[in-house]
Amino acid sequence: MSEPLYRDPAAPVPDRVRDLLGRMTLPEKVGQVNQRLYGWHAYERTAAGGFRLTDAFRAEVAAYDGMGALYGLQRADPWSGVTFADGITAADAAAVADAVQRHVVEGTRLGIPVLMAEEVPHGHQALDGTVLPVNLAVGASWDPDLYEAAASAVATELRARGGHLALVSALDLVRDPRWGRAEECFGEDPYLAARFTEALVRGMHAQGVGVVLKHFAGQGATVGGRNSAATELGPRELHEIHLAAARAGVRAGAAGVMAAYNEFDGLPCAANPYLLTGLLRERWEFDGIVMADGCALDRLARLAGDPVAAGAMALAAGTDLSLWDSAFPRLGEAVERGLVGEGALDVAVGRVLALKFRLGLFEQPYVGDREQPGTARELSERIARESVTLLDHDGRTLPLGPDVRRIAVLGPNADSVPQQIGDYTAPQRPGTGITVLDGIRTAGGPGREVTWARGCELVGGDRSGLGGAVALAAAADVAVLVLGGSSAREDGTRFEANGAAVVSSGNPVGMTCGEGVDLADLALPEGQLALLDAAAATGTPVVAVLVQGRPHALPDLSGRAAALLCAWYPGPWGGRAVADVLFGAAAPAGRLPVSVPRSAAQLPVFYNTKDHGYRGYVDQPATARYAFGHGLSYGTVGYGPPCLSRAAVSVADPLVTCTVTVENTGGAAVRETVQLYVRRVSGGSSWPRVRELRGFTQVALAPGERRDVTFEVTSETLASVGRDLELVVEPGEFSLETGPASDRTQGVSLTVAAGAGPGARITGPSSGPRSPTAGGA
Repeated sequence: MSEPLYRDPAAPVPDRVRDLLGRMTLPEKVGQVNQRLYGWHAYERTAAGGFRLTDAFRAEVAAYDGMGALYGLQRADPWSGVTFADGITAADAAAVADAVQRHVVEGTRLGIPVLMAEEVPHGHQALDGTVLPVNLAVGASWDPDLYEAAASAVATELRARGGHLALVSALDLVRDPRWGRAEECFGEDPYLAARFTEALVRGMHAQGVGVVLKHFAGQGATVGGRNSAATELGPRELHEIHLAAARAGVRAGAAGVMAAYNEFDGLPCAANPYLLTGLLRERWEFDGIVMADGCALDRLARLAGDPVAAGAMALAAGTDLSLWDSAFPRLGEAVERGLVGEGALDVAVGRVLALKFRLGLFEQPYVGDREQPGTARELSERIARESVTLLDHDGRTLPLGPDVRRIAVLGPNADSVPQQIGDYTAPQRPGTGITVLDGIRTAGGPGREVTWARGCELVGGDRSGLGGAVALAAAADVAVLVLGGSSAREDGTRFEANGAAVVSSGNPVGMTCGEGVDLADLALPEGQLALLDAAAATGTPVVAVLVQGRPHALPDLSGRAAALLCAWYPGPWGGRAVADVLFGAAAPAGRLPVSVPRSAAQLPVFYNTKDHGYRGYVDQPATARYAFGHGLSYGTVGYGPPCLSRAAVSVADPLVTCTVTVENTGGAAVRETVQLYVRRVSGGSSWPRVRELRGFTQVALAPGERRDVTFEVTSETLASVGRDLELVVEPGEFSLETGPASDRTQGVSLTVAAGAGPGARITGPSSGPRSPTAGGA
């Protein structure tokens, strides 16, 4: 008997899908769109130290004679309760994954492989998985190429452990830093996020890993920065700000998107036909899968009436694959009750099957022996080093020179690896990582005295340790204060059903950031500010380093801190990266991917607001303390005025080049991030924004070196969202602005004349302008 068509690797994927669908029963179809079981419930350790598949897993496969996807087989963290005592390490991962796959393939009628979906927020969230700096730190590097290499290295690890799908936060933006998940975002700007999103997809796709992009759409714009709350987005704001990264990810080849918890125009995203069908499928022609977020479909019962109707509602809107809910497992009932047609189910099943065919699971369902090259750790540390951002300095204290013999290291974040790796991380083996204190001790070398005191707790106003810390500061040549926040989940943390932390106002577990940890007040805790004031009062120069997952609101620190750096959550080896910058082994190269507020009362402070000429509050400025794109070096860089290859173009032919000369006018080598912004001065079909990032590049400059940086301006550079919510070039007057930050730019005028039609339409999801070039002068 010949093999069925769906087993033929040479057959077109649509034909294989059609053939397989035609052989499936209704329960088998329902099984393919379900991801109900927590993966860590699929296995258990044996007394001999091996692993066995659980009865719960076997029962789940038997219920549908197959399994669509299995979430988090290798996830480890306090929520799952998985530790090194009972979890899957790198040494065991391939064998356990193959055992799961073998049971599904060989024990079911049609032998359809199961998708292994894993959390990869900043590295694979598994025992022995390499942890990268959080996305906000990645964004601060302004280096998508480096991130693409890191994503590729992480994907190699994931495939060697049996994973197929990486669930990665990439689409959310920090429009309100009170939101606890700010650390999962690449920043506040849609263009910057789009460049990192496409780098992520390219890097992982190159290693055969499909990326499911989280979260679609607008989750970073919830009211009050409250997790999973409503948004007040209109269609234009959604398209101008919150869809750019998704467009870039889809264009780069994302395998799927995860529907966000929030609602848009009154409907939760997982049940929103405008987002999932009208926009994603029809306008963007996306053929990947839409996955629901954890337990999100069960929430729809409040609208639909019961879980069966909730599942039908989500399926009809365009959701293809569920996560942990009780709604999609009952889709068979929904079909039988006439709530949704079997044809709609076939469409969703077909997308899941097509993904499995494209990933090659039918031909190679098992891991076998795959090598795990050890480049991810090195790349993690490189990102950490490039993301350290120098916000302020007096021009004298840093870098720390040989005359600095005594260094006092103070603060609650100075000696804790868990507090520098962020949320969504697995337990680390003892001895893994380098704290800031470790890094300073090592980089300082022999002959330097490094003392250490905590000084204060992470949260609260306890000052019992202040006196000892002040004494160390007074006796030192420099005091390095490591302050900020923590997203470290501890064993005592309570969790929601979807894994979000439950942290009360008393904050008993010490988390100040992470999913479920939203803040009304963004100021640094009282005890940390008291430590800073007391150390500064000794007269010893103070260098403040912020290890944090969100931009905390900062007071004016001039006169108190000789230098201020932000390291975000730099990952396990971030302490060495910080020390390298402090001692001048690496030049500070990070640039802010978000605006740093003065206080929570002035929010929002993102730079690309609408240009209405607001004068500001009476009691404080409306501007950010530090603007988007800001970051200093140990040298100084001068910018000439930008020049255009031509001053006028048409909507039909808008190609022009913009060149700016940058010069290192200081005595230290620098790595400068040259930024290009577009500001619409007149014309267009909607009110313009103050300015919008549309290009950037990094150039290394030796002391005295001058280079010309040229940006190629295309229709995508000048495009805006038109009347029909499509990207289009509209006639008008523009200012093309270059500079080192969003608040320090120089502009040159460009006239875009009207053509025969309404404007040059951008077809397909936009990927942004072409890469700039830099030449010597």
